[in-house]
Amino acid sequence: MHSRNRGKAVALFTTLVISAVAWAGDSEADIRARLGAGDPAAGKDKSAMCQGCHGADGNSAAPNFPKLAGQYADYIRKQVTDYQKGVRQDATMTGMAATVTSEQDLQDIAAYFASQKQMAGEGSANAAGGKLYTEGDMSRGIYACINCHGERGKGKAPDNALFPVIGGQHKDYLVKQLTDLKGRTRSNDPAGMMADIARNMSDADIAATAEYLAAQ
Repeated sequence: MHSRNRGKAVALFTTLVISAVAWAGDSEADIRARLGAGDPAAGKDKSAMCQGCHGADGNSAAPNFPKLAGQYADYIRKQVTDYQKGVRQDATMTGMAATVTSEQDLQDIAAYFASQKQMAGEGSANAAGGKLYTEGDMSRGIYACINCHGERGKGKAPDNALFPVIGGQHKDYLVKQLTDLKGRTRSNDPAGMMADIARNMSDADIAATAEYLAAQ
């Protein structure tokens, strides 16, 4: 698509998205910042198979499938690429990622989910989890999550594919990822940083932090 036409398409698409609701983190500028190099309008149709598990608007109904709504496009792109390379493993996603053979398709799909309203929280925030998230516990080697994932887990740097939006994500999914990082069955985090933090967290810490984030 010609760059000028693509720009018009993106502008129209983001205008339609944000017209439905005004939400912190979902201004036109915020959406543009997390789109990456893809075309969200083109990505809507290209992501049809993905929507079966992750939801038409990126808000999956099942807690074992992560929400992608409002996630950074570059983060989505990196995770799919990691599945393709075998750096990250999942019985379902490894096979699905292999079907995306075009880099442009991947960028467009990622941009579509990134263009959606950010994932919204459910349930009540866990106070202990909130304290651990915002302050950490350096006496146990647990760094504050807020430093990389931003206020309420809503993201900090959309041009950084390493640190995703996690506020509003399914609790069960967050528990599994932290547990997998702790047990080193997931190892595609930057320089093993998350694994080093997770291994210092107790199961209760993980559950509390996940519960706090799921409510954001």
